[in-house]
Amino acid sequence: METTQALQDKRALVLGATGGIGSELARQLRDAGWEVKALTRRPGAEGERDGIVWINGDAMDRESVVAAARGCSVIVHGVNPPGYRRWSELVLPMVDNTIAAAQAVGATIVLPGTVYNYGPDAFPLLKEDSPQRPSTRKGAIRVELERRLQAATARGVRTIVVRAGDFFGPHIGNSWFSQGLVTGGRPVKAVSIPGRPGVGHAWSYVPDVARTMLSLIERRETLDPFATFHMAGHWDEDGTQMAHAIRAVAERHGMRPRLRRFPWWLVRLASPFVPTLRELMEMRYLWRVPVQLSNARINEVLGGEPHTPLDVAVEATLKGVGCLS
Repeated sequence: METTQALQDKRALVLGATGGIGSELARQLRDAGWEVKALTRRPGAEGERDGIVWINGDAMDRESVVAAARGCSVIVHGVNPPGYRRWSELVLPMVDNTIAAAQAVGATIVLPGTVYNYGPDAFPLLKEDSPQRPSTRKGAIRVELERRLQAATARGVRTIVVRAGDFFGPHIGNSWFSQGLVTGGRPVKAVSIPGRPGVGHAWSYVPDVARTMLSLIERRETLDPFATFHMAGHWDEDGTQMAHAIRAVAERHGMRPRLRRFPWWLVRLASPFVPTLRELMEMRYLWRVPVQLSNARINEVLGGEPHTPLDVAVEATLKGVGCLS
């Protein structure tokens, strides 16, 4: 019979379990033998479904987060405000609540990071110790978020941060892949290319990111109290390889999509009237310059990075977002 400590070592709370990376990591933790709890704001959604225990609560409510985290050794902080909106109001209070819960129960925090932390002086190749001088409001918020996590190590809170490129995958929901390159829920008639010609872009397949996080979670006691890692993911060297991969998969399914430039001009015109598009314009700089991540540290710690072949990952994603029958 397992001891109480052993059971706690295999319990995790996932915040943002309905999102892309949160849901994928919750499933992989479950399949690896973990007892997984997830916070939900939906009334009446509590209970066990598919091996995950759903608990009513809100990431903005500290008492809810602390109560849900009891008995857990890991808290996955995969929650973000939807549609880029209200970051200044929600992002930092939510991470403060996660820190409080981790301190109360002795859990390690796992954070899906972003490249927003970095500004032009850190490009084109990002390493974990590259300077963090962002040029956007969201970037400044992400820097402060990680600063608070790092400061919490003085109170015994441990954190693992995994930064990666743009997410894509079968359960990703809102993403550049499903809303910018193709239109989710419809056959692929056209594939948009958001970047400048010849400008590389980093993509990360969500199941690979979750597998990396799971491997790091299993080694958490051997890592630094504030441990950061970068994933190389799929490097699109000229900014068109992802679009060509989508078209190739679509053609195998009998479609004949065309490639086209992403209509940034239309986003600019509509942005004064649509908050989400206004926030999108702020992040356009990431499509104007090459942004690549070095995974040397992951290779050193894990002996390699999980890497699903691009055509396999693209086909699974297109099926998942409803573009293939």
